[in-house]
Amino acid sequence: MKVLVAGGSGFIGSALAKSLRAGGHEVWILTRHAVTRPNEIQWDGRTTNGWGTRVGEMDAVINVTGYGLEHWPWTQKQKQRFHDSRVLPGLALASAIKESARRPDVFLQISGINRYGLRGDSADESTPPADDYLAQLTVQWEAATQPVEELGVRRVVARTAVVLDARGGLFPLMALPVRLFAGGPLGDGKQAVPWIHIADQISALRFLLENRNASGAYNLIAPEATSNADFMRGIAKALHRPYWFPTPAFLMRAVLGEMSVLILDGRHARPKRLLEAGYQFQYPALEKALESLFC
Repeated sequence: MKVLVAGGSGFIGSALAKSLRAGGHEVWILTRHAVTRPNEIQWDGRTTNGWGTRVGEMDAVINVTGYGLEHWPWTQKQKQRFHDSRVLPGLALASAIKESARRPDVFLQISGINRYGLRGDSADESTPPADDYLAQLTVQWEAATQPVEELGVRRVVARTAVVLDARGGLFPLMALPVRLFAGGPLGDGKQAVPWIHIADQISALRFLLENRNASGAYNLIAPEATSNADFMRGIAKALHRPYWFPTPAFLMRAVLGEMSVLILDGRHARPKRLLEAGYQFQYPALEKALESLFC
């Protein structure tokens, strides 16, 4: 396939682009930086100016744009960047597809597992969205590209958990206290930690992209339910570090502000539709996932 990746120079996008190329696909990257490599196309992430017609050449479009939530502090300006970096590129991509004489066969949209909220019973893809900030951010994120379905394009929405990779994303920040010999549960440690190994993240995205029967929403999250206490204990074991006393919730809130919800709150979710589609996890359990990152 000829694949266009918006956000292809980011944490997830670059790993996915590399995997797609290795699998024999021709990959083109939409970038807001100056074009320095073959198969890069410059865009502003807001309009179709200068690149929109290229969509007609593509068999697939992937949208993995989004400024990382690990960036601190969550000021109003930062929140606006979270919104604009997710919603505006999606609107531009949908507009380019609408204006194109030839449309791609599939559109793969990244989103977040926090759509279901930070509290409640175990969630699956049928669980309605919550009303909190993170949940509503994902609602707007997904809605930006929903119109492509009305144009006859197969759309897949991948609601991803925290991606475990030692080199990027939120995970290095989560592992930092353990590395500094201050590891222990954060808050009461009972909150869920939704996670997926980077290898499964990329493999599952490709599985959904290449499976013509896949459409709609899929939770990209490991099937093993994990609490924060288990998660931090697992990191301590993998790094051969001590597992100490809890870090008080009030201290985390004082330091991180609203961003602390990423660490102090969490709801279990299940990859129900992904498993039903036949995907087999390489790292379904936390211990092996962490060992692979730190060995």
